[in-house]
Amino acid sequence: MKIYLDLIFLINFSFDTILLFTVSILLKRNIKMKKIFLGGLIGSISTFLLFLKITSFELFIIKIIISILMVLGTFSYKNIKYTINNILFLYFTSILLGGFLYFINIEYSYRQEGLIFFHTGISPNIIILVLISPIILYIYIRQARIMKTNYSYYYEVDIFLKNKEVIKITGFLDTGNRLKDPYLNRPIIIINKNKIKQEITDYILVPMNTISNNSLLKCITIDKIEIKGIGTKTNILLGISPKKINMEGIDCILCQSILEG
Repeated sequence: MKIYLDLIFLINFSFDTILLFTVSILLKRNIKMKKIFLGGLIGSISTFLLFLKITSFELFIIKIIISILMVLGTFSYKNIKYTINNILFLYFTSILLGGFLYFINIEYSYRQEGLIFFHTGISPNIIILVLISPIILYIYIRQARIMKTNYSYYYEVDIFLKNKEVIKITGFLDTGNRLKDPYLNRPIIIINKNKIKQEITDYILVPMNTISNNSLLKCITIDKIEIKGIGTKTNILLGISPKKINMEGIDCILCQSILEG
């Protein structure tokens, strides 16, 4: 049996370098590439563990030590929180690629013989993963940033109507929305029409300007609104959206002016 040590070393180095580079981008560490390459080189030391007669527990401990050395070699040590975050994100990205490797193994491999390379050739799953792992991690970074930006404006909202009905929904804080009624200067939050179970007979018409047209928005008065993380607000109008709010998991649009009063 032949083991292509140089090839295994190169693949491990490539994976470790990509992982460290991803951590650097996610945590905005602004690290020079030569330090990332150094960390990848340290991580490749695990290649030589193939030739040591050690137990699974000993292998586990050694790999943890190597991962810590990778992080320290790449990002240096500033404080314990900084270092732990670096290590955790290294593991998170490793799990992401590991899961993808498992998927490739199941779906596209002709045979599974572990992670050892034999003289019969290189498993096609390894080649595919090396080629597209940067793309996978790029998509992961992009989606993580989108989620961090978007979901930071999601809030749990309880709306208390005049008839004592309580509507529990998820709201989105639109920082560009400063909609107020022109009569008493009350902030207006907008809710999907299907969330209002009662028949609305007494409402206030408020002019609303949008990019496409100008219209009148039906609004009702409410007792109060409770926004988790912000607090309780009163003197608010509830606008009934004639069209469904087209946002994932959102039934209510909060306005920026609700934070100002």
